[in-house]
Amino acid sequence: MLVHIHPDNPQERNIKTVVDCLRNGGVIVYPTDTIYGLGCDIYNTAAIERICRIKGIDPKKAQLSFVCADLSQLSNFSKPIPTPIFRILKRALPGPYTFVLNASKEVPKALKTKKDTVGIRVPDHIITQTIIKALGNPIMSVSLPMDLDPGYYTDPELIQEYYTKQVDIVVHSGIGSVARSTVIDCTSGEPELIRAGAGEWEELLG
Repeated sequence: MLVHIHPDNPQERNIKTVVDCLRNGGVIVYPTDTIYGLGCDIYNTAAIERICRIKGIDPKKAQLSFVCADLSQLSNFSKPIPTPIFRILKRALPGPYTFVLNASKEVPKALKTKKDTVGIRVPDHIITQTIIKALGNPIMSVSLPMDLDPGYYTDPELIQEYYTKQVDIVVHSGIGSVARSTVIDCTSGEPELIRAGAGEWEELLG
């Protein structure tokens, strides 16, 4: 199902449709400030496994991440964050970054790595934030496969056409970006760039 949501003024009725889908174990394609992502409720293991099948990854080996509505919610899923790292997060978020942090007990087992870490995002995108706030908890986040023609991970109409039998809802809010998030590992207390992406790395260190 293709659900149109206004990028600046999300319609409450359409947000509810998406949230009800997530609560019922559904899988969605949704916009972020980078590439469109595959998402589900972080507490629904079956939905997480379904996303892994779509991406063709092993859920036991995959380094999965999830999306929070704001920095306050993020803090609930991380062990205490050192002050210098917290300052970087405050400068960066919301924004096109994924931070790898030491996971708290609140993080579902399916989303933790063997090292007890987790990747967390806070996108600068009102639809994403509105969905998460209405749901009441974060949603899992993996980018759409990028080994296809760019239209199949940027154009909601083509995304719906390609994934119609694999996902329950494609959220349409316009053409998405082709850039992925910048990934920064903060688990040692010193930020380390893992993957360059849409977010500026040098600006965060200044």
